[in-house]
Amino acid sequence: MSASSIELARPVGRRGRIALRPPRDALLRVASPLALLLIWQLAGSTGVLPERLLAAPSTIAATAYDLFRDGVLTEALGVSLRRAAFGFTLGALVGIGFALVAGLSRLGEYAVDPPMQMLRALPLFGLIPLFILWFGIGETPKIALVAFGVAFPLYLNTYAGIRGVDAKLAELGQVLRLSRPALIRHIVLPGALPQTLVGLRQSLGVAWLALIVAEQINADAGLGFMINDAREFLRTDVVVVGLVTYALLGLLTDAIVRLLERRALAWRRNFLS
Repeated sequence: MSASSIELARPVGRRGRIALRPPRDALLRVASPLALLLIWQLAGSTGVLPERLLAAPSTIAATAYDLFRDGVLTEALGVSLRRAAFGFTLGALVGIGFALVAGLSRLGEYAVDPPMQMLRALPLFGLIPLFILWFGIGETPKIALVAFGVAFPLYLNTYAGIRGVDAKLAELGQVLRLSRPALIRHIVLPGALPQTLVGLRQSLGVAWLALIVAEQINADAGLGFMINDAREFLRTDVVVVGLVTYALLGLLTDAIVRLLERRALAWRRNFLS
């Protein structure tokens, strides 16, 4: 193969940089996970790893297919997604709203930031009894627990993003005689957007963790209920299916935010290139 054909076979990005990693690197990255799956399967098939402790990957895959075919997994997934969506929306509104109040006003900072810093140190498990006393055992405490977990990453990152906006940009706005609302809209909020998106990624991860905790509160549907029900019958395959579903949901939502981040911050990528 000639040198020119080798160069054509290697995709390059802007300014001649290599755009993709060699296939060898990708194979090396998946080698260890595949090896672990193989060892896990062999241990389960030979009885070294009892099924009551952890089912084999083939058993888990077959169980996932059966749960999906029977509609059990899709029904549980729909319930959990609804809880996560309601809780995340409420928590995002609270977190971003308080961050705007604290970040854009010195008085707002004194009023909002101290209690937010104290509340974020509270453990989610410790709030379950109090939420049950306040809201009962229905859907409300589950949604409130997710919202509580979501609010703080968004608050902290949005607040830090607002306060971290370059002072020179604010001076530029004053030179251009921008009003305070225009200054906030055109300079402060765009400048805080990268940090807010970091908070969004963190809060989505916390949302799924909080949901796992929330669905332990006398749930009668959802992924958490499916896992608890499987635990009673020592169905480790169903438990793992539920946990893997939680993990896949977390990866999916993170990928969506990363796509949003690439689109919303295209100006920053162009600036750095």
